[in-house]
Amino acid sequence: MASSAPFLSSWHVRPARAADLEALLALARLTGGGFTNLPQDRAALAERIAWSERSLAADVADPGDELYLLVLEERSTGRIGGTACLYARVGMRWPFYSYKITSIALRSRELDRTFRTRVLHLVNDFDGCSEVGGLFLHPDLRSGGLGRLLARSRYLFIAGHRARFADRVLAELRGVIDAHGNAPFWDALAGRFFGMPFREADHFNSVHGNQFIADLMPKYPVYEVLLSDEARAALGQPHPAGRAALTMLEAEGFRFNGYVDIFDGGPTVDAETDSLKTVREATWSAVTGHLTAQAAEGVPPSLAAGGRLGAFRAFAAPLVMAGDGLALPAALGLAPGEEVLHAGF
Repeated sequence: MASSAPFLSSWHVRPARAADLEALLALARLTGGGFTNLPQDRAALAERIAWSERSLAADVADPGDELYLLVLEERSTGRIGGTACLYARVGMRWPFYSYKITSIALRSRELDRTFRTRVLHLVNDFDGCSEVGGLFLHPDLRSGGLGRLLARSRYLFIAGHRARFADRVLAELRGVIDAHGNAPFWDALAGRFFGMPFREADHFNSVHGNQFIADLMPKYPVYEVLLSDEARAALGQPHPAGRAALTMLEAEGFRFNGYVDIFDGGPTVDAETDSLKTVREATWSAVTGHLTAQAAEGVPPSLAAGGRLGAFRAFAAPLVMAGDGLALPAALGLAPGEEVLHAGF
């Protein structure tokens, strides 16, 4: 589908609600597994929606056990085309585990040989950070800028509700998984301790949390050289379908600092919240008028959001500075006097 501003501006991102359950379940069935934040389980998805609604309704002064689940919706039809989420603070319900990769060098004078390998350490270094995740877009909609709108709407939500989020934010990317749903990193390491295939463990984790990891996971450092060739090749690599998501995260300011997911070995990236490009550039302006179709023609889209919490709506549409504020298309439903948080798209 060719990129076009009219197509892009017909969609917006809003918080999920109970009526979205069936649409979210349909999206979950398209993921192919490995999406912990979008489980293929009706009850688990219903609980995530309810958790998000409780979080939006709560009076929050500091980040805590809040989840904000967002959906991409076509305004005219109500079609749900994608989803994404934000966790205010990880490590609240259960420990947040990662593997931290370091390097070691061992030297033998007698053999005149130096041995080097990477070492994996089980850590909780991200405890207390915020997390952006669960980004999934319907395969038919992966062009035209909708992925960028959905991904970056999360940072506008953070900017508009800054006190609800921590000073550091992370994102986990799905790792390498084959066509049969197996993860070579899991098969070589964690799977040996849990006695279950990756898909089963991934589903259990998405529904019940990861306390079972603390119960059975080896606590001692793991030498990479002891892993299979397939597992070593997968370590720190995103799933091929996630490379575009990694590129968007890097453009936002996230960096890989040697942390990987303990299930599939996919990379975890992180950044200071206030250094994120969208958070840093987002500006509040009042709506001072509406653009006619003729006035909007040729104006490149901007990223913007109106409303707070449950009323939050993010979109990409032409905006024009007008007087002390800005003018935008009337179809967006924002009246003069309302405030809009906006940044470049």
